[in-house]
Amino acid sequence: MFYGFNPTWILLMVVSVALGGITQAYINSSFRRWSQVPLTSGLTGAQVAARVLEANGIDASGYGVQEISGTPRPRVRIQAVGGNLSDNYDPRDKTLNLSEGVFGASTVSAAGVAAHEAGHAVQDAQGYVWGRLRGALVPVASLGSRAAWILIIVGLLLGAASGVGYSVVVLGIVFYAFAVLFQLVTLPVELDASTRALKALEGTQTLEASQLGGARQVLTAAALTYVAAALISLLQLLYLLGFLSRD
Repeated sequence: MFYGFNPTWILLMVVSVALGGITQAYINSSFRRWSQVPLTSGLTGAQVAARVLEANGIDASGYGVQEISGTPRPRVRIQAVGGNLSDNYDPRDKTLNLSEGVFGASTVSAAGVAAHEAGHAVQDAQGYVWGRLRGALVPVASLGSRAAWILIIVGLLLGAASGVGYSVVVLGIVFYAFAVLFQLVTLPVELDASTRALKALEGTQTLEASQLGGARQVLTAAALTYVAAALISLLQLLYLLGFLSRD
């Protein structure tokens, strides 16, 4: 069990690397292409994100909750961060972090990415169920992704056919299963954020029809990376479970 270079495992690794590379190349290509197309409105990524937030009743000027006419209004801070496509929304401190190529850029790509991250902030403000579930899984998924393969390898070294080695391998697979579950839950969260982004961009008339199509392409490419990652992880998990069933 698990010993040697199993042809199925090698094929799975080749498919994983190829699928990951193709999807990453597609998103990079789409982002670069639409980064060359300026927004007719002249809005920067940060301004687009603020417009999406405001359209959903969220104040984009700072932290906490602001009282408006006696009604609590969620507040999100938009800030620039380093890196390439490092954009993210942090629900812990209500910050929407936009990369250098998005924050101050006035392009279709920047608008799409900024609106997508703003979509996550809207999910948080509205208590989106899948988003809350994903947040709850973060600690265990983080631990699982780090510990899974270490445990599996240790189990193999101890001898997977032995009682102790087998138990350690099983524990590693359980940890990996939580990481896979996290990636599966991430899919509806990301797809919903993109749907919200496109609706907001259209509803606020931030983009023209032709430019909206470009933003949709960028967001579709980004979604495919999550789909590919989840598929790869699920296939690896099924492979590991298949070996357990043969033991």
